[in-house]
Amino acid sequence: MLKKLTVGTKNEYSRLEWLEKTLKKIPQKSRILDAGAGELKYKDLCEHLKYVSQDFGKYDGAGDGIGKQTKEWNNSILDIICDITDIPEKDDSFDAIMCIEVFEHLPDPISAIKEFSRLLQEEGHLIITAPFCSLTHFSPYHFYTGFNKNFYVNHLSDYGFKIIDIQPNGNYFEYIAQELRRLNSVAKKYSNKNLKIYEKLMIKTFLYSLEKLSKNDHGSSELLNFGYFVHAIKK
Repeated sequence: MLKKLTVGTKNEYSRLEWLEKTLKKIPQKSRILDAGAGELKYKDLCEHLKYVSQDFGKYDGAGDGIGKQTKEWNNSILDIICDITDIPEKDDSFDAIMCIEVFEHLPDPISAIKEFSRLLQEEGHLIITAPFCSLTHFSPYHFYTGFNKNFYVNHLSDYGFKIIDIQPNGNYFEYIAQELRRLNSVAKKYSNKNLKIYEKLMIKTFLYSLEKLSKNDHGSSELLNFGYFVHAIKK
């Protein structure tokens, strides 16, 4: 029996695993802001914390119909609806802020970092994940395809943050595998063609190669990866 291929399938799983471990490092009863919380996907990971959600509340699932959309979206469960760069809370009012897969949807992510610095207490935790490279999704609220490690190193320090953990999610081979797995659905939508059986077999063959290459990887994430995980402290 052939071993099941997993290359290119762990983008979201790896992010969730890292986020769960990182949130456990935050002391119990700390007040945490989930900035750009959407449908509160990560609220269950914050049961030991005082959780507050924020989002701009304009995305409706349909967007402008371009790229990937969710079709449905619920904004009724948010605590705060406002612009992420102007949150109606006092200075130093949070012990932690998390902003998960949001930066690509912000016209001005640097201003969001500035606002997080205002809202966080000294020694407060800032947790960010965002794609290194992404397809168009949630349009018209998709402004950047992704963010390099240098973005965080440069701009977080500008606003008084010290990075204590920054790591890539996946690598070049994993990313290529993810997109190969998506090829049939993209072909069907944008060319009105389904891949032939031999073409699907070719993809399977490439996936085997990519799995072996990924297992022997030693640094291809610097070229391409799913995104970065960042944990910083306000100094």
